[in-house]
Amino acid sequence: MIITSLLDTDLYKFTMMQVVLHQFPGAEVEYKFKCRNAGAPGIENLAPFVSEIREEIRGLCGLRFEAEELAYLKAMRFIKSDFVDFLGIFQLNEKYVSVSALPSGEIEVSIKGPWLHTILFEIPVLAIINEVYFRNTQKQPNLVEGRKRLDTKILELQTKGLGELKIADYGTRRRFGKAWHEEVLRTLVTRLGTGASGQLAGTSNVLFAMKLGLIPLGTMAHEYLQACQALGPRLRDSQVFGFEMWAKEYRGDLGIALSDVYGMSAFLRDFDLYFCKLFDGARHDSGDPFQWGERMLAHYLANRVDPKTKTLIFSDGLTMTRTIELYQQFRGRCQLAFGIGTNLTNDLGHEPLQIVIKMLRCNGQPVAKLSDTPSKNMCEDEKYLAYLRQVFDIPSVA
Repeated sequence: MIITSLLDTDLYKFTMMQVVLHQFPGAEVEYKFKCRNAGAPGIENLAPFVSEIREEIRGLCGLRFEAEELAYLKAMRFIKSDFVDFLGIFQLNEKYVSVSALPSGEIEVSIKGPWLHTILFEIPVLAIINEVYFRNTQKQPNLVEGRKRLDTKILELQTKGLGELKIADYGTRRRFGKAWHEEVLRTLVTRLGTGASGQLAGTSNVLFAMKLGLIPLGTMAHEYLQACQALGPRLRDSQVFGFEMWAKEYRGDLGIALSDVYGMSAFLRDFDLYFCKLFDGARHDSGDPFQWGERMLAHYLANRVDPKTKTLIFSDGLTMTRTIELYQQFRGRCQLAFGIGTNLTNDLGHEPLQIVIKMLRCNGQPVAKLSDTPSKNMCEDEKYLAYLRQVFDIPSVA
């Protein structure tokens, strides 16, 4: 079985789930799967693996949180005891997820049900699809090449003058496999070190954070702000509503705002002096990261906030080379964090799958992300997308 613990997921799933429990317990949602590079050279169809994927999901739905896992979560200062009590009786239900083969050779994965009971499906289901795919298409994985590439990345990071550059693992959803993910992390721990003097800041994966003594990292994801389109008082205020409800739940903790659900310009219009001071920083996940960073720093200065007191997190398709370039441009001007995903956990010489599971509806209403990278947008209702652009004054992309 691929997933053997419900902690084998990203921390932000738990931080968002706690908000859902306390603020939106009755919300109903729908998610859909997409492979962005389906049909590309070197990418095989997923349909032949549907039965295997279903069997792995069935195993996932048989898992419960162990006592030591609940104790680990409870020890986090921002996790509340009633949420841990809820997780103690929690179990994923197979009736909320369906997987089927399409005539095109691709697969359709739909997750539909109460948000509180479906939010934990995304990351393990993506990890399952990846591992099933690669263990069938790469029966003799090139681990030698993977270790060579990892060694090159580590040596790049250990270049003179980069001692204060720290990276984090964000690679659970698109990893080659669980065993390789763990090997990568153990190698990084040994070679880069952790703590104040190390260069490995932590991991988004809660299971490996617990297992390897790493710091678990994460705050909010796109689905949270997307759902607020249906849950807030009015659409134009949905981003502000999302940030305010987050602050209400965490009272200053987990203060990194996600900036790209409506594009950078719309984010900056809403991220006023109050939010500049209230939140510790912002995370980049689409568009040009260098332009984004410069705009964030200028925005802080325009609001009379010292950028050196704020953190910019970069997490969009990073490679080690790009990470170093960003560090060199912004070092000393603000606090920095870098989350590297696929390039760390699925770089063995073959083409990785670019797969996502995104929320499409909440409480029966369409929700969407209007990314600065248009290929990342997912919405089945073009009229709603047009309305969203109008409401947030976002120009259409030709």
